[in-house]
Amino acid sequence: MKKNFTKSLDRVLEHEGGFANHPDDPGGATMKGVTLRVFRRFFGEDKTVAQLKRITKRQLREIYRTDYWDKCRCDVLPSGVDYAVFDAAVNSGPGNAAIWLQTAVDAVRDGGIGPNTLAKVAIHEPVQIINDLLDARMTFLRGLPHFTVFGRGWTLRVSRVRQVALTMAQAEALDPPEDHTPDVDFEVVRRGSTGPWVVELQRALGIVADGDFGPKTNAALRAFQSAHGLVEDGIAGRNTYRALGLIP
Repeated sequence: MKKNFTKSLDRVLEHEGGFANHPDDPGGATMKGVTLRVFRRFFGEDKTVAQLKRITKRQLREIYRTDYWDKCRCDVLPSGVDYAVFDAAVNSGPGNAAIWLQTAVDAVRDGGIGPNTLAKVAIHEPVQIINDLLDARMTFLRGLPHFTVFGRGWTLRVSRVRQVALTMAQAEALDPPEDHTPDVDFEVVRRGSTGPWVVELQRALGIVADGDFGPKTNAALRAFQSAHGLVEDGIAGRNTYRALGLIP
């Protein structure tokens, strides 16, 4: 979700800590998760380790947003899934994070999060995606040669990411954004809902109108929301109904 970048970055930085230059770490000199190589790529090849140690908040946001959050299309992932993918990308690279997400939703594992992967995400429950993604991540980490050195820290990090990501996903399900606040003219519906407003939604989306908000309705709704610049959360509320022409 678009609102989660700052929250997710704060969590990532808690794990990344300060300056490190461990001889067994292939990344070399690193400050708050940013290697000297990446720092130089963004801000000039003449940048030094001393300057890396003084990296600013603005520089951190630029790097993390560009190289990880945007690359993994976290703005259009469900709440909690976005954070789990983002942290995995920072720790092990965007390609690996994408593959673990694709593994979790049974999509083609090509290391790039595109329309096909997002369509698969739309028909899976966020909680299940988070658990399966992080299980795949741990399997990968256990197979690394440096697991004996860093394994305890990696395991603790993934455990904490799981806890926070699941909390984010559950909070989103229980407390939808303000634009979904219902009034007397319509009923907010989401996956699991049934009834006349689900029928109206399905008809407007051009799919089978059976009154049961299941995976196909969820996928169609998310696709519509994405195409019309709406929050892609699979919840039909005031703004979505207006875009569909169901309410004034």
